[in-house]
Amino acid sequence: MEDIDLNLLVALDVLLAEESVTEAAKRLGLSPSAMSRTLSRLRSVTGDPLLVRAGRSLVPTRFAESLRERVHAVTEDARALLRPAASELDIATLETTFSIRVSEAFLELLSAPLVSAVTRAAPHVRLRFALKPDKEPHMLREGLIDLEIGVLGVPAPELRTRLLFRDRLVGVAREGHPLLSGKAVTTERYAACSHVVASRRGEFAEAIDDTLETMGLKREIRVVVPGFPDAMRIAASTDLVAAVPISCLGKNKVNEPVAEFGIRSFELPFKTPEIQVAAIWHPRADADPAHRWLRSIVAQVCRATYP
Repeated sequence: MEDIDLNLLVALDVLLAEESVTEAAKRLGLSPSAMSRTLSRLRSVTGDPLLVRAGRSLVPTRFAESLRERVHAVTEDARALLRPAASELDIATLETTFSIRVSEAFLELLSAPLVSAVTRAAPHVRLRFALKPDKEPHMLREGLIDLEIGVLGVPAPELRTRLLFRDRLVGVAREGHPLLSGKAVTTERYAACSHVVASRRGEFAEAIDDTLETMGLKREIRVVVPGFPDAMRIAASTDLVAAVPISCLGKNKVNEPVAEFGIRSFELPFKTPEIQVAAIWHPRADADPAHRWLRSIVAQVCRATYP
């Protein structure tokens, strides 16, 4: 903008505040002569004297008086825009809405403690939870959500991640299920059961089936549901067996009843890959103090639940 010198706005703001060339020069670290030249430039640009003599003092013209508040507001806005992002944040007075995309299991097991923690620390913050039908990163890229909780391995290298906890699969079946009759749960006995699996894409096969195939075994999948809580509820009221992340058990330990669902968990008789659950966000929010706080409190809630 070759025809606009924004430094003149700062000079005019100080001149109108001080109504003195000498005092304005002191505030801006200029010599009185340099400040006088700046006032001359301002008079030329605006076509108004701005400050005129009244005895030994300078007083603003009516035009200058009409500019005083507007000029001050513009210069303050400019300073706010260009100063470094604030590192301090008053969480207690923060007013904003965060949109978080989560799985059905996270919503069922961790949304309540997260809401409780956020409400205690930041009573004016609102949370909007959205279920994730897929792992596509476009919602983060387009700013439609602020944070996503999901398994590491998103197909977008620019996204930032923070590991929240490590998970693994365990089996669940209704209390009194023949598989849990007292005999050891072997791979053969497990594969011989009918199963319900959780798949967002509605697929009947998953990693467990690949593992069983290497052992020459195949299981019968009777039902596919979108989320792990659905699979646990179906397992509780049928003879179908489900495999779910151990995080779905809440505070319950493996081989103990899960009273909320009316099921009992058990260790799978074969190894499955570790599941790494992470917070995922776009770089545009990386340095934002409020977003940093959100990521921190999500991590605290996860650590408290899955130490």
